[in-house]
Amino acid sequence: MPRRVSLPGASELFRGAKDVPESSAGAATGRVRHDEKITVYVSAEELIALEQARLTLRAQGIAVDRGRLVRAAIAAALADLEENGEAADVISRLGS
Repeated sequence: MPRRVSLPGASELFRGAKDVPESSAGAATGRVRHDEKITVYVSAEELIALEQARLTLRAQGIAVDRGRLVRAAIAAALADLEENGEAADVISRLGS
């Protein structure tokens, strides 16, 4: 008679990131789970420039994905706007 092997159940196979303890979630990669999502359309040239920036950071020992790089740029733009108001770089870039 063949021996039965115990297999994990569906709940164990398909458990989501919410089931992972906080301390181990992203511990190895530095990634942070985000609850909100936006879609941004860019030109081919902008995408290539973004990828080149990512590779430049990587060459300096800073390994990031494009999403993390974009979030850092957003944070910098918002901080500049808060600190410098009308003199912020984003105002001059987006102003008419």
